[in-house]
Amino acid sequence: MDAPDVLLSCFLLLLLQLMLPPVSAAQKTPPPVARSHFPNGFLFGVASSSYQYEGAISEGGKSLTNWDVFSHIPGAIRSGENGDVADDHYHRYMEDVDLIHSLGVNAYRFSISWARLLPRGRFGGVNPAGLAFYHKIIDNLLSRGIQPLVTLNHYDIPQELEDRYGAWLSPQMQYA
Repeated sequence: MDAPDVLLSCFLLLLLQLMLPPVSAAQKTPPPVARSHFPNGFLFGVASSSYQYEGAISEGGKSLTNWDVFSHIPGAIRSGENGDVADDHYHRYMEDVDLIHSLGVNAYRFSISWARLLPRGRFGGVNPAGLAFYHKIIDNLLSRGIQPLVTLNHYDIPQELEDRYGAWLSPQMQYA
């Protein structure tokens, strides 16, 4: 860039700054939002994902998931982190439900780990310990007036189904 181009650019930038009105911090603050602005029955909630939240990788009859296996491949996750313990929701779900209740929300969306409930898909039975775990969560939510919203598939599947079918790449997976 030669000198006349630099001068023209500086002049245009200065002109632009002079033409724009000053912005104060008060103008940037949006008006407060009250719950009364929402229709009756509107759900205010929080959410979690079983792999990212539960931990207890091999407890209570849970099988390994595709993410359990993937996150243990050296270099697959840059930081080397995994969901083996995560937020330890499996052991601390009562505290978590208490925290959710303390926020004053009326909904909690969570995913059910396929590997905890049906460790082998259709090739094995329902895991009673997994079923009991999710029943306890749901019962505790309902007792506090919090509506449970369940996600049935949140990208983690039993590793056995990944090995058999290549996960959702196979149409056979819908029967797993």
